[in-house]
Amino acid sequence: MEIWLHDNSTNQRRVLQVDADPFVVGRSDECDVRISGPFIARRHARIFGKGNQFFIENLTRSGTRVANREVLRDAPLRIEFGDEIQIAQFSLALIRPGGRAGDVPGAPSDDQQALQEKLIEFERAVHAELLDRMNLRVTASLNKSDNAFVEQCLVHLEDILDARCRDMEGELVAHTCRTHIHRLVIAEVVRQCQGRFQTDYQPADQRLLDPQREQAMAQIVTSIVDMMPLLFDPTTVNEDLTVAEEAFDDLFRQTLPSITRGLRRYIVHRTVSKDVQDIMFGLGPLQDLLDMANVSEIMVVGPSRIYVEKNGLIQPTTRSFFSEDMLMSVIERIITPVGRRVDHSTPLVDARLSDGSRVNVIISPLSLVGPCVTIRKFGWIPFTIDDLIERGSISAPCAEFLQGCVIARKNIIVSGGTGSGKTTLLNTLSAYARPGERIVTIEESAELRLPQPHVVGLESRPANVEGRGEFTIRHLVRNALRMRPDRIIVGEVRGPEALDMLQAMNTGHDGSLSTIHANTPNEAMQRLETLVLMAVEMPIRAVREQVVSALDLIVQVQRFPNGARRVTHVTEITEIDRETDQIRTEDIFVLHEGEQGRLRHSGYMPSFAETMIDEGGIEVGVFL
Repeated sequence: MEIWLHDNSTNQRRVLQVDADPFVVGRSDECDVRISGPFIARRHARIFGKGNQFFIENLTRSGTRVANREVLRDAPLRIEFGDEIQIAQFSLALIRPGGRAGDVPGAPSDDQQALQEKLIEFERAVHAELLDRMNLRVTASLNKSDNAFVEQCLVHLEDILDARCRDMEGELVAHTCRTHIHRLVIAEVVRQCQGRFQTDYQPADQRLLDPQREQAMAQIVTSIVDMMPLLFDPTTVNEDLTVAEEAFDDLFRQTLPSITRGLRRYIVHRTVSKDVQDIMFGLGPLQDLLDMANVSEIMVVGPSRIYVEKNGLIQPTTRSFFSEDMLMSVIERIITPVGRRVDHSTPLVDARLSDGSRVNVIISPLSLVGPCVTIRKFGWIPFTIDDLIERGSISAPCAEFLQGCVIARKNIIVSGGTGSGKTTLLNTLSAYARPGERIVTIEESAELRLPQPHVVGLESRPANVEGRGEFTIRHLVRNALRMRPDRIIVGEVRGPEALDMLQAMNTGHDGSLSTIHANTPNEAMQRLETLVLMAVEMPIRAVREQVVSALDLIVQVQRFPNGARRVTHVTEITEIDRETDQIRTEDIFVLHEGEQGRLRHSGYMPSFAETMIDEGGIEVGVFL
């Protein structure tokens, strides 16, 4: 039997032949599949066949997961060919007899990986020769605003490609064509779903285009897309993109023989030229990923490893930077326009891209694996409450209830873990504020996008090189109180500004919203208490009285192992218990039976329900 093995820490893949049945995975020399790491037991897991089915058994208290499901000890779990088995930093999968390693979902084949490495090496050589011709190794002067300079770069780039492409291997040419056609197919799927182009792979100099060959490429892309079973609906763009990714390789192999030699060479020029231009003037290998609608997060771990999140799941990519210096150059291009800096004295920084995407950078000496960049992409199509209902993130009655609470100016905290969808839900709920209200938003990196006409967006700023000019979230919250706001929306409360926010809610600024990091509503209350105590020393009873009088609701969101993000609790903050002195809460809506369950009304009527029903904020049927 063949086993596909991927080391996520080094991004290395290999296929192992295992003849034993059952076979054991672990770090001991006696194991049939030997993997080593700090969280791997000597005998970690056992895989065995039973009839024509396969099962995995966890032999240790350390974690073993299959397709994001936990394998409990002494409770064997059935597995299928291609199911991803996660053990520490390793991913394993059984390869169906007669199949290929690339058959594992989300994993490029060994051949594709090898060809991609050759393409990267080819582009590295082209880039190095271009630097030498432009004397950029000496001057290090890259002026994107100088049209003459850019023109000279493009002329040299075409000369270099003309010379080097003549000796390019046939397999590498085919792989490069696959790369470019894949980009265009994904862009075409987005266009047909949304009625707009999200990506544009045109070269910087339009004179380099050949209209006839461009038309031939467009026909190839259209024919491939037409053969895919897609829905082409704005609400199904992610599902259609998943289908397109799965079907592309087979359809491209059928199409490749019809691509003429001249067109292949033209595509190679287009692809390599674009990639090198991205390196020179853009964000390098991140540029395409930022343009892909189904990529929600980009994670760079050193120059050689880039991961993405698609549909809530993290996947490796075949992209990489040429060097650590190039990665640092791209980081500078990201943070400089927003007045941020990163160096050994300031080794971590938060920033944002021009489209609103949130960026976090951390470098040596804090990062031990090289510069790390995490980009939370800004959704170019904002979610509405209907989208969240359609995706199962929230039930229709709960959505109607929260809509009524926002209109009725209830103070709401959205609580959840990292990547659980707090900001998305906050943005969605904020849209229900009345158009005539003056809204002040306060964020560390601007992400909120509200449709109301009267919105004042404030963004914090770190200190400059001299240690001056810092304006924290707390400074901005205090200043917002002098700006005559009807509502204050704080993107995230995680410091002493919690006290100022509570005081604002208690002094006539009803309808304020914010988010906080916590795993349950009760933990959210405890964390809020801790944050207030960071600002001022006061009796815990007084803190809790502030919380109870200021806040009305906590909306808890959670991200599940399958990537789904769902509201799990809508909880009212009621009073302080006289016996325990703790804050009492009551669940209004609760998600039953885990990630596949339903968000239902608990039977509890919130204290303000009667008032909201009388005023027409919500219907009685919401609670039935």
